[in-house]
Amino acid sequence: MDARRFARRALALLAALPLALAARAADYAGPLFDAHLHYNDEARSPHPLDDVLARMQRNGVRAVLANSRPNDGTTALAASPKTAQAGVRVVPFVRLYRNRADYDNWYRDESIHEMVLAELARGTASGPFRGIGEFHLYDSANANGPVAKKLMALAEERRLAVLAHVDDTAIELLMANTPSKGAKVRLIWAHTGIGGAPAARVDQLFARYPLLMGELSYRPGLTCEGGRLCPEWRQLLLKYPGRFMIGSDTWVNQRWQYYDQLMQGYRTWLGDLPTDVAARIGWENGANLFGVGQ
Repeated sequence: MDARRFARRALALLAALPLALAARAADYAGPLFDAHLHYNDEARSPHPLDDVLARMQRNGVRAVLANSRPNDGTTALAASPKTAQAGVRVVPFVRLYRNRADYDNWYRDESIHEMVLAELARGTASGPFRGIGEFHLYDSANANGPVAKKLMALAEERRLAVLAHVDDTAIELLMANTPSKGAKVRLIWAHTGIGGAPAARVDQLFARYPLLMGELSYRPGLTCEGGRLCPEWRQLLLKYPGRFMIGSDTWVNQRWQYYDQLMQGYRTWLGDLPTDVAARIGWENGANLFGVGQ
């Protein structure tokens, strides 16, 4: 190739580079499924229904997996005609906490088991509860608590999903406490391990448990410079495009105040993925799992 032709080709490539980068950097613009949302007691006064629904609506959040302390917040979201008017579908889960004291004791408290059964029997105005959780295990060994064992078996028996804030060791213990040893229970791993289980360990657990899914709020190491996906996590999301979901985790009121920024952050890194993969993680995985249409 002569020097002039080489120079022309180099200039053409340089001219095309901004367009290629812009295409890669375009934010995901489709609907979102918020798979980890709390409408807790302390949020309901500063953030009434009109406020939280407006936040969802302007961010393109078309459905939420709601679990609240106590469950009244979830049932209020599910029952209000304003929710349907805002174009938001509620997938209700029974949370195991009536108050903050339950966080540390639920796995051995028989009254929690009785409360879950009562809530499941009662249901919500928009339909039955679809899952159990979010629950926490600050010591992974407590996955073997008597109530934890009962609830995991119940989830598999009734085909309820489970939302669990636990470490990777507890994932294996919880799965072992189901009749199928984890083969037939849908466990959504809150934060996909907030303690920072390496991507290789997440990969190992996904391979072992075919129905395990990862929710990505607060996930350490997920994004790098500019809010873009870190390479190892981009690779993992591409390997398991049907196994991840996004969530807000509005566990404190500050998370409601920054709801717009949280959702924009997801749109930014979802734009780093092929369009079909971004749509699956942002919306379709949750929508398909719970039969929610746009």
